[in-house]
Amino acid sequence: MTTGNGGVELTRLEGKFRAVVVCWILGFGSLISWNTMLTIGDYYYQLFPKYHPSRVLTLVYQPFALGTMALLAYNESRINTRRRNLVGYMLFTLSTFLLIVLDLATSGKGGVGPFVGVCVIVGAFGVADAHVQGGMVGDLSFMRPEFMQSFFAGLAASGALTSALRLVTKAAFEKYKDGLRKGTMLFLAISTFFELLCVLLYAFYFPKIPIVKYYRSKAASEGSKTVSADLAAAGVHRSENQGEVERLSNKELLFQNIDYALDVYLIYVLTLSIIPGFLYENTGLHHKLGTSWYPLVLIASYNVWDLVGRYLPLIKWLKIECRKGLMIAVLSRFLLIPAFYFTGKYGAQGWMIFLCSFLGITNGHLTVCVMTVAPKGYKGPEQNALGNLIVVFLLGGIFSGVALDWLWLIGSNTAF
Repeated sequence: MTTGNGGVELTRLEGKFRAVVVCWILGFGSLISWNTMLTIGDYYYQLFPKYHPSRVLTLVYQPFALGTMALLAYNESRINTRRRNLVGYMLFTLSTFLLIVLDLATSGKGGVGPFVGVCVIVGAFGVADAHVQGGMVGDLSFMRPEFMQSFFAGLAASGALTSALRLVTKAAFEKYKDGLRKGTMLFLAISTFFELLCVLLYAFYFPKIPIVKYYRSKAASEGSKTVSADLAAAGVHRSENQGEVERLSNKELLFQNIDYALDVYLIYVLTLSIIPGFLYENTGLHHKLGTSWYPLVLIASYNVWDLVGRYLPLIKWLKIECRKGLMIAVLSRFLLIPAFYFTGKYGAQGWMIFLCSFLGITNGHLTVCVMTVAPKGYKGPEQNALGNLIVVFLLGGIFSGVALDWLWLIGSNTAF
């Protein structure tokens, strides 16, 4: 006969593989729309050559993402996580579809009007990102580290797979009339499909996986109010009269984990100060791939190795868990700034591809190390809050990096 503890352990592990796979898909859907925007940058450079689309669209995206995320993180303990994530995925689905509608309505023409329309939709992407990324990271923070790793691997996979698909579609459609536009429309249609898949998976499948129900029930028993709707959707009903459980405030959590918050901030300040703007506009002429292919190859190199880096922490001896070691590794990446500058000015394409690959593998590896180590030792509500706070710093780092990316234009041949 199975003992009580054995039964709990079985429930705690049942459906683990399914949950890991679904977390990967949900991570994939969290960023595929935005990564699609980055990988079809060559199309928008053709439509809007004077507007610095890769830089401007990224700069439009980030204030909406950061502002919404800060508001949601401040109120996270009172927010229905199920509704938050579903709203985010549905907004991603609708916004991606609207990019297709806008292009069809304007017949693929450039100009200020269509560009403003694209900017508005990109702002909606930012709002959706804040809902999904903060909501999912907070949710997964009180579950198993493998779920968090899988979610962030899915985020990176969206970049790697969209880059690979972009290279294939560019080669396939390049010889046809209006081929660049046709490849872009195919891309956006695929992204819309995956966003809709995430809506369905999160709404109907993920909450019912036994291991997910177990960790959400555990978080509820520790005082979490954010999981109630997801538990109800899975057929688990908690008592509404459960007493308040004392927990650390957001301020206390942040002070105790300020080094982790700064880690993710600095990781993404560096990465986004280089990608995508520098790669599209400041990589020089020391290459043979052509101006339309070269940035795509560089971004693909970054994305593939970013994905590889997010799986490296699964190898125990490669995972950095020492807080001081993480900070040293993060700060040492800033040596890449002069490396990219001199390689862009004087180096050959092989060195630039190597640097993009190294930037990617360190970005992915360090991100997963921080996100899986930080929540340890806290109760469910505190882990949820800490996950949201770290995502605020992550988005803040992206926003700062995007702003600093414009500094590469100083002294370049590309006008502001």
